[in-house]
Amino acid sequence: MEKIKMTTPVVEMDGDEMTRILWKMIKDELILPFVDLKSEYYDLGLPNRDKTADQVTIDSANAALKYGVAVKCATITPNAKRMDEYHLHKMWKSPNGTIRSIMDGTVFRAPITIPSIHPVVKNWEKPITIARHAYGDVYKSVELYADEPGTAKIVFQGKSGAVKEAVIHDFQGPGVIQGMHNTEKSIRSFAHSCFKFAVDTKQDLWFATKDTISKTYDAKFREIFEEVYEKEYKETFEKLGITYFYTLIDDAVARVIRSKGGFIWACKNYDGDVMSDMLSTAFGSLAMMTSVLVSPDGKYEYEAAHGTVTRHYYRYLKGEETSTNPMATIFAWSGALRKRGEMDNLDALVNFGNQLEGACFDTLNEGIATKDLVGLMEGVEAKQVNSKEFIAAIRERLEKRLA
Repeated sequence: MEKIKMTTPVVEMDGDEMTRILWKMIKDELILPFVDLKSEYYDLGLPNRDKTADQVTIDSANAALKYGVAVKCATITPNAKRMDEYHLHKMWKSPNGTIRSIMDGTVFRAPITIPSIHPVVKNWEKPITIARHAYGDVYKSVELYADEPGTAKIVFQGKSGAVKEAVIHDFQGPGVIQGMHNTEKSIRSFAHSCFKFAVDTKQDLWFATKDTISKTYDAKFREIFEEVYEKEYKETFEKLGITYFYTLIDDAVARVIRSKGGFIWACKNYDGDVMSDMLSTAFGSLAMMTSVLVSPDGKYEYEAAHGTVTRHYYRYLKGEETSTNPMATIFAWSGALRKRGEMDNLDALVNFGNQLEGACFDTLNEGIATKDLVGLMEGVEAKQVNSKEFIAAIRERLEKRLA
């Protein structure tokens, strides 16, 4: 079979640990035999990030803005333990945080659902999409350790010379301090991305923060969303018969649990991080959660919502067999290639993305699954396989679909 041709490269961001191993397996078995892959490659593995002083992460994000479509493997955000393990020069920031800041987009995360796995929440009938703000908050915070009694202040000095300041806390002993920020530009981009996605997918949009406590920071999010909706999207929403509403984050959690699903839940950066993990687990597995970063001007970066699967990687290094679920990483590739095909008017590439996902569903619907899913399946005779066998089974069904 002749390989599918590409005209514009996708930006390929390689990663760390077990997901890096799966990345190569997916490329070798499910992409390269069928697609004449054009990619601009960036190694975001932690050793190379350290070697390049994290410049490789910045370069990859700028390449995503240049070419419009990127696909990313899971990466390590180092802590003190990782500093020692990898002999790092510096505790580098989250690569995802850096990329999100440069692309200034919104992360949309949705579970991959199959008939044999029922959500833990029995009344959920449709997937719930998390729209996660992709800039600022704790991911761009500045932190200090106060090692003695003293006064902590927050100070803003305007270019006009005007100064605003407020006391954070009068410390009587040691403590910790954190300063967070966001920008009206980024919040406004977040709002537009959420409303546009709701219109495109014809789904209701819910937005939640804690403005009763955060009367300036969170309240500004609420005010901008209301303003953008009223001025630019209300009429379209009403024509489509979809709704937008704001509620407190704790009220939203209760509403989500009682709902039937089938809507978009917009969250601030940290809320979206936590709630997407909760949703993916409730729908079945963290490895069954797709994630796409969409910039305000329509640039896309696809990735899995989960981490690098460290525990399995250490077993892999010992030569032990692992049954790691590659579904979300496969869907990152299928999503990126389909979007590249849509942008370049390459129907064959769009079809390949669809068929790759179809082959994944064929495999799971026959009961062939990794360890994390086998115990959740109902109504099929589930068979546990290792990662290599799972990918091989998908390839077999993909070949039949493309024949």
